[in-house]
Amino acid sequence: MKQKFTYFVVGCICIMVGICGTIVVYRHYPQTVADKGQETTKTVQDVTIHETNTIKSAIDKIYDAVVVVEEYDARGNLVGTGTGFVYKKDEHKGYILTNHHVIEDASTVRVLTSQEREIDAEILGSDEYSDIAVLSIASEEVLQVASIGDSSIMELGDTVFTVGSPLGSKYMGTVTKGILSGQNRKVTVKLSTGSFIMDVLQTDAAINPGNSGGPLLNINGEVIGITSLKLVQDEVEGMGFAIPIELAMASIDELENGKPIVRPTLGVQLSTLDNPYLLRNYQIRVPSGIKNGVVVVSVENDSDAARAGLQKGDIITMMEGKEIKEASQFKYVLYQHNIGDTITLTVVRNEKEQSIQVTLTDFYGQ
Repeated sequence: MKQKFTYFVVGCICIMVGICGTIVVYRHYPQTVADKGQETTKTVQDVTIHETNTIKSAIDKIYDAVVVVEEYDARGNLVGTGTGFVYKKDEHKGYILTNHHVIEDASTVRVLTSQEREIDAEILGSDEYSDIAVLSIASEEVLQVASIGDSSIMELGDTVFTVGSPLGSKYMGTVTKGILSGQNRKVTVKLSTGSFIMDVLQTDAAINPGNSGGPLLNINGEVIGITSLKLVQDEVEGMGFAIPIELAMASIDELENGKPIVRPTLGVQLSTLDNPYLLRNYQIRVPSGIKNGVVVVSVENDSDAARAGLQKGDIITMMEGKEIKEASQFKYVLYQHNIGDTITLTVVRNEKEQSIQVTLTDFYGQ
């Protein structure tokens, strides 16, 4: 009797669970009954996504101004590619900024627009030291003109982005985003005339071969730099560099008109302190207490240096109060001055320090 009662209780519980489950299912999963059976219906709700940190509007301001720069040799073979951007337009021409090293070996240059139209371009001017070149195309071929910004008002951590052509036209129009990682960085580059120091901006936005000459932009889509260099080492990632746009625009008039950029030259041959073979060859002895500076190994006749009284064996330790450590830095500091300026050099001669004033002229242009 007791066993039958147990079965009865269990049965009641099962029935109650089944009823409750059916109610839950009908409440949470509504159904409609059709003529030919039952069909389950569901509600689809439209969802709108609002992205607050997009740079789409900034990209729209620059995208069609960016071009692929193609370098061809005398036989018409494509030998290299880079990036450029239209920064100016007049009645006859569109003007494109890119890097000197992108076009330095070119016999002819063509540009490829965002609409994949290939156009012949003319090299108007180019400068190895600033790594800047200006090209021109027909005015009617210009799709968009970039807005020029100001890198000097940027702060570390500000959002920046690039538009370029890494690895050539296959990936043209590639956008990469990052932050301004460093300002006033000094990077030593190899030139045909020796080493030279450049002032650059640093960013972690991806910069790859083919990006050279493209714009580095602020969050408003204004150009603040021209991508030029990438520190390539196995242990280093995310270090890209750009020439501040102010440095490029400072010499833009000369480049547009095909004029060379004239920089001061003292008329001396220099050696570093750690080149004993060259110093021995010129019979120059460096005092043991001298740790920084560059050694004058020869002075050209009638040069600015000769007129100021610089002599073979002089050790230049400072220029305008700035310590000189190597020849590339000497050139960097010298190029901060203009023709007509008078500069003060701190010189060690016969183990005695003295100051020599030099007036800078266009020595080789005379």
